[in-house]
Amino acid sequence: MEQLLESSVQSNNYLIKTRILNYDSPIIQTLINEKGWREMSAEQKVLHIYNFVRDEIKFGYNLSDNIPASQVLQDGYGQCNTKANLFMALLRAVNIPNRIHGFTIDKALQKGAITGIWYKLSPQNILHSWVEVWLDNEWYNLEGLILDKSYLQALQQKFADCKTTFCGYGAYTDNFQEPPIDWNFNNTYIQNKGINQDFGLFDTPDDFYQKHQQKLGTLKKWIFENWVRHLMNRNVNRVRGN
Repeated sequence: MEQLLESSVQSNNYLIKTRILNYDSPIIQTLINEKGWREMSAEQKVLHIYNFVRDEIKFGYNLSDNIPASQVLQDGYGQCNTKANLFMALLRAVNIPNRIHGFTIDKALQKGAITGIWYKLSPQNILHSWVEVWLDNEWYNLEGLILDKSYLQALQQKFADCKTTFCGYGAYTDNFQEPPIDWNFNNTYIQNKGINQDFGLFDTPDDFYQKHQQKLGTLKKWIFENWVRHLMNRNVNRVRGN
């Protein structure tokens, strides 16, 4: 039965390439070759790629959620949705099946990264996602890669008196000083306490974003892409000490 289940996962859409999951891109293939990820065991593939996306791709805000994985890698930074794009593409490139789980989170989670009038004008519910990875006949929810460790540690120092629940600056967790962000055959989380709506599972981020988008009008979308996200990235880098 387990062999049949594994075969079913391997043969369906959890490994396909898409516009967003463009793992045939030269920049992605070069990275995979340099890191030697193809030669690793399945467990090591997940661990090394997870740690790379968490810590080498800094926490920050890209142009939009549905940019290709290659663009996230080129940017060198990302948030929940764009890091998920890259994580999924890298895993699929080395034959690790995965899918995306879509949600919304309360905007309070972003307070501090976004401030003032822009926080007030932002939608109450923000599109969110995590990646579910199939390994050894089990699905793992891997959300804990959103905040790079250097940023998280700086945030923990900034709010050193907080030992339990923390909400803001891109985090919402009940264990602020030791959130479950390291993977060792476990689920990882850093924003899940802010979830307020569940859209369910999707084979690809392309499918997810075809049905769901951030609740921004044309003007607000333009302002976010061209102005607000840069302010947010400055706020994040200020916490990090850059």
